[in-house]
Amino acid sequence: MKQQKQQKQQKNTLTSDWKTVQWVLTDVDDTLTWQGKLPPETLIALADLQQAGIKVVAVTGACAGWCDHIAQLWPVDAVIGENGAFIMEKKEGYLTLTSDASMSSIKKNQAKLKAQVMDILADYPDLNLTLDQSYRLCEVAIDIGQNRESVAPDIIAQVVCKINKLGAHATASSIHINSWYGEHSKKITSLNFLQEKGLSKAEIISQTCYIGDSMNDQFMFAALPKSVGVANIKHYWDKLQHHPEFVMTEPGGYGFAQFAKQLLAIKAG
Repeated sequence: MKQQKQQKQQKNTLTSDWKTVQWVLTDVDDTLTWQGKLPPETLIALADLQQAGIKVVAVTGACAGWCDHIAQLWPVDAVIGENGAFIMEKKEGYLTLTSDASMSSIKKNQAKLKAQVMDILADYPDLNLTLDQSYRLCEVAIDIGQNRESVAPDIIAQVVCKINKLGAHATASSIHINSWYGEHSKKITSLNFLQEKGLSKAEIISQTCYIGDSMNDQFMFAALPKSVGVANIKHYWDKLQHHPEFVMTEPGGYGFAQFAKQLLAIKAG
């Protein structure tokens, strides 16, 4: 009954103060996608936002190879990948990759962590690294629901805890456990990126928003008060420390398209 009451209280229609939004930052897996696919509604929504002059930045735990595809082919202005490890952005028609750390140190830390994670997984024979691990520059990722049945929450919590005890960061999305050495995160890299674009702290609060779907989005919800969850975030609602301001009634990319239509209607009004 308590959870039902909380969900009834969730607001699903954006308010007029969102008219100031100029930047849309968004998670990818199960926020732009749904059930492993990219709905055509998502691409249309992204293109509509860009055509309206709104900057769109994908903020994701996805591997560098997948981020390259997104940055090259999707209607987005930049991609912050592997939970803040790097930024891919087109400048004067050419794709650029920047990171606060050198590529050599990133790869060295990744190799160290991969060996440590493999030792942990020896106690969990049912778990494996993601199929796209070879295309990651920084992270070590474990598949918990992308190309397999979903892993039990208590097992996910155990593995995350063991990785954290190594001194590494670890966070669980709807499909992966992402782990890395370094001080970057979705929140840190996103805020730095916006500041480098000339936005003051007050402008970031007023002009930017974030859309996500799971536990690893909660610190972005806290950093950007203008925040939205797609409908599937309700699965994590009671576990979140920080909640989005609004929750769409549709899941994944369909919820993102719903959000985009609301935002564009407010800005056109």
